[in-house]
Amino acid sequence: MAQSAEPVLRLAKQADVPSITDLWLQSRRASVPAIPPPVHGDEDVGHWLSDSVINREVWVAEAADGTILGMMVMDDGFVDQLYVRPGWTGLGLGSSLVELAKGRHPDGLTLWTFAANVGARRFYERQGFEPGEPTTGTENEEGAPAVRYHWPGGT
Repeated sequence: MAQSAEPVLRLAKQADVPSITDLWLQSRRASVPAIPPPVHGDEDVGHWLSDSVINREVWVAEAADGTILGMMVMDDGFVDQLYVRPGWTGLGLGSSLVELAKGRHPDGLTLWTFAANVGARRFYERQGFEPGEPTTGTENEEGAPAVRYHWPGGT
């Protein structure tokens, strides 16, 4: 699966939305039961990504053949929607996206992850993020407990 050329990190374009939608859906489905399945249908997810998310700061990791392998949405110092295509996890793409976020926001970052997503929690803690107070799940549409993480910056 790995290609010889290192994936390129770049800002997403509207034309990337179908690939980003596919990546998001595949990643979410592959992560069940560590995270809840999507609560919206594929078409609604595509509309949400096309109408709302793509207008934010969306970074993608793109392979030499044009395949979108990873994505991260940033909103000022908040990291949102960090996903890597199934089969490409553990190869440094998520770390590269987090390093990009740290470079863009050296004074600190925050993010949320589902409390049950032990793999993601370990990943963020290896990246220097510190867990905060967990939630009960009433704060997100999936109804699943989450944990807010903070990277203090400067490290």
